[in-house]
Amino acid sequence: VQLQASGGGSVHPGGSLRLSCTPSGVSLDDNAIGWFRLAPGMERKEISCISGKDGSSYYADSVKGRFTISRDKDKNTAYLQMDNLKPGDTAVYYCAVAPSTVRLRFGTTGVDYWGRGTLVTVSS
Repeated sequence: VQLQASGGGSVHPGGSLRLSCTPSGVSLDDNAIGWFRLAPGMERKEISCISGKDGSSYYADSVKGRFTISRDKDKNTAYLQMDNLKPGDTAVYYCAVAPSTVRLRFGTTGVDYWGRGTLVTVSS
């Protein structure tokens, strides 16, 4: 199983970026997918996830209203649209897959598969 992650980069505050993640070897019809981020001096934390079964989604308070997670079943790909980015969003972002959103929300120990990290930098 591999998770091909893309997106990220550098933007000014208020800007937007989109991350994508395409698993191979697992179907998003049967699994949940989400993103964690690792900021300097912090622990890796989940910020959003979406259920493969019913499409229900979760957002951490820090990104609620600014980030939108979605998935394209035909492409077996998930997206994290990040709008109104703030300097505090600067981090390495990792996509992750687990059988359920409950597992993802449990934290890093609930993750079955990780994508490579992609750096998001928000600065003026």
